[in-house]
Amino acid sequence: MSQNRKDEHIKYALKYESPYNSFDDMELIHCSLPKYDLDEIDVTTHFAGRDWEFPFYINAMTGGSEKGKDVNQRLAQVAEACGILFVTGSYSAALNNPADDSYAVKKDKPDLLLATNIGLDKPYSLGQQAITNLHPLFLQVHVNLMQELLMPEGERSFKTWRTHLKDYAEKSTVPVVLKEVGFGMDLATIQMAYDLGIRTVDLSGRGGTSFAYIENRRGGNRDYLNNWGQSTLQALLNAQPMMDKMDLLVSGGVRQPLDMVKAFVLGAKAVGLSRTMLELIERYSVTEVISIINSWKEDIRLIMCALACQNLTELRQVPYLLYGRLREAQNQIKKETR
Repeated sequence: MSQNRKDEHIKYALKYESPYNSFDDMELIHCSLPKYDLDEIDVTTHFAGRDWEFPFYINAMTGGSEKGKDVNQRLAQVAEACGILFVTGSYSAALNNPADDSYAVKKDKPDLLLATNIGLDKPYSLGQQAITNLHPLFLQVHVNLMQELLMPEGERSFKTWRTHLKDYAEKSTVPVVLKEVGFGMDLATIQMAYDLGIRTVDLSGRGGTSFAYIENRRGGNRDYLNNWGQSTLQALLNAQPMMDKMDLLVSGGVRQPLDMVKAFVLGAKAVGLSRTMLELIERYSVTEVISIINSWKEDIRLIMCALACQNLTELRQVPYLLYGRLREAQNQIKKETR
């Protein structure tokens, strides 16, 4: 793997503008007579085996290069100061290079809530090495099939992925989260993950970073696949039958607190921010980003108050409207056996 690949991912992730964001096709119904005072609103949540003070986190992005190290250090500063979770990018680069310290962000940040990430192409033994080295609160195991197919240096053997996932679910010493990378996870995959022992998934749909676009910018010639996959809220709507069995997390195109609350209304336990956080730390100082993130905590409470909801569980009862593609796609998917 070229060390420069990680830097190219950052470069093209910042350049890409999604032509469609599913959050814009959902409208929440305002409540004119509120039930709660603002200071009564509770934004705590529970997923991956533990309670969290806030229902959003910095999702996996980078590592494995000097640029990645700098980005991770700044993101970790923001996360620790704000008391939110930070998930590092795929630890695979460090497995290939023991001298790589771009993921070692916790050594001077004792209060940092840290998780890490590894690809499902890696067997459990390598995932356990990441756990041993970083001591994460949980391990994200990502599936990035279309990215691998479009990447010249990508994987071409995939039959072991299901066996690997079963091993992670059965053997991991920390909770495991199965994560898509922006193509949307379908109901059949979520059901299969559940059957294999996984209890938390990040649906990560289309609308934010497109790894198809990124790999095409890196030398591919299949631009017609740049918009491959299901949008974030479409994936979440499709996943409703598993909402009470699994902890559903959402990422992909989440831009601000209103998008977050829309995801909570549809049953997400928390949302992850990648490209949005990358833009913030590239544009503003760490101190300014900390201020923005802290204001978002209050904004979530503000919106929940306007919906007459005291907690995330009550948000699941909020009425809403769907427009455009989200409305047109309702109840269209019939076959869910994979």
